Amino acid sequence: MSAFVTGVSVILTLELRQRVRTISWYVLIGVFIGLIAIVTVVLSVALRGFGADDSGGAGIYSTIIYFVLLLGTLVAPALSGNAINGDRDAGTLATTQVTLITTWQLIIGKFLAAWITALAFLAASVPFLIYASIVGRLSAGAIAVSILILAIELGVVAAIGVGLSGLVSRPLFSVVLSYLAVAALSIGTLIAFTLGGLAVQSQVTNTSSYGVTYSDSGQAISCSPVETYTYSTPRFDRFWGVLAANPYVVLADAVPSTFDRNGYPTDLFGQIKFGVRSAQITPETEIGYDECADGPPESSPTAQEVIDSTTPGWFVGLMIHLILAGRCAHRGVGTHENPRSATRSGQPHRLRSHYPSQAASEKCSTTSRTAG
Repeated sequence: MSAFVTGVSVILTLELRQRVRTISWYVLIGVFIGLIAIVTVVLSVALRGFGADDSGGAGIYSTIIYFVLLLGTLVAPALSGNAINGDRDAGTLATTQVTLITTWQLIIGKFLAAWITALAFLAASVPFLIYASIVGRLSAGAIAVSILILAIELGVVAAIGVGLSGLVSRPLFSVVLSYLAVAALSIGTLIAFTLGGLAVQSQVTNTSSYGVTYSDSGQAISCSPVETYTYSTPRFDRFWGVLAANPYVVLADAVPSTFDRNGYPTDLFGQIKFGVRSAQITPETEIGYDECADGPPESSPTAQEVIDSTTPGWFVGLMIHLILAGRCAHRGVGTHENPRSATRSGQPHRLRSHYPSQAASEKCSTTSRTAG
């Protein structure tokens, strides 16, 4: 076990050293910190102007977390999408092949390097997160869950990129496929949810009668004739499960919600959760209202009531992401395994390179000298 960890540590160290040597990496971190600072200042002024109960701290915190997730999902595919085939094109994979590094050690080491690199953006935003959590008086549970889910989602993206770099021979194609996978989870789920809900609709019959004359107390005495009309309503309740695979929805749905005195969410997590949970509610197809008989219309349920009465789905989406990441990584390993040589020698599988082995090179050289 110690030998396996040592091999992973070697690959991880080499990958991280290569990344920190470039000036562009520090420039990217600096730009990110500058953007986070601007967002924090602007939101602090804007939310305090709207009279937020917590001076906007909860909203600032959730916005920063989503900003880190956005930038991490944009950077991680570029860092991990060419992890394996990039080394093959550079000619360094053959050098690694003649060492004692196994396939799994190489895959895990490169995955951890890409993951840690993505987590660097989270580390850079820690001072701003501390400020927002103190100002917003956030609970320890909300902070811990949001950071944990964020770290897992960044790891999922890194694992998908490394796995695809082992499946696809061209680095450009594997990077593009990694971005497409992220886009399918982030944007594709929203498109599928919207199109599915709009494609399947139900007819709603609305029968209503409103007050014409009122008493001094405001109660309707006489009402207008009953009017009946029909219209179509989208059935988003049949497709809300598609959103469970969206990483932004997973993050929002997992974080415990906080509400103001009116039952409205105080952060971006709760607002997204409220929108997704509202899609679970089945629309009524028969609506009737008579103001003379029913009195004033009832108020709509608050966001807190909607969230408390609906079903969370973040654990399903998180399981889908983990299975997808594990499957991609496993397929990437399987593509580069050499079962025949492992069966004969009993040694761990090695990465196959597209370059000739040392024995083959010596054989070709001997053949050439003999022919000469």
